Amino acid sequence: MGVPIAAWPMHADQPKNGFLVTEILKIGLTVREWENREEIVSASTIENVVRKLMASEEGDAFRKRAQELGEVVRHSTEKGGASQIELDSFIAHITRQDLVFTSTFKYFGYLSFLCMLIGHLSASWPFSRPCA
Repeated sequence: MGVPIAAWPMHADQPKNGFLVTEILKIGLTVREWENREEIVSASTIENVVRKLMASEEGDAFRKRAQELGEVVRHSTEKGGASQIELDSFIAHITRQDLVFTSTFKYFGYLSFLCMLIGHLSASWPFSRPCA
């Protein structure tokens, strides 16, 4: 967490995630626009994006915003943080459900099921990481 992103959307939800990273969060640059997905990307294009991210004033701003976002995300996952509170609320909600969830939890176990669910839902987010 906390590093700029070279967004290169290939399929599914990646164009939306690329837009989020480049236009909303402003923590990265697009390597190739989704509309040009059939075109081959040259090595010089990739090099230019990486150089701009890592060795320019614009890149400094991307890195600073990415680092600030990384800190916010880390704090939200700590005890008492927004993500931790929401996860606890989610667990409380789904453990009150009837037999379908109960049997699934007994089979997979709470941690395995949540890792699988969270990994599936957030695999394309730039600040996601696999569960240990």
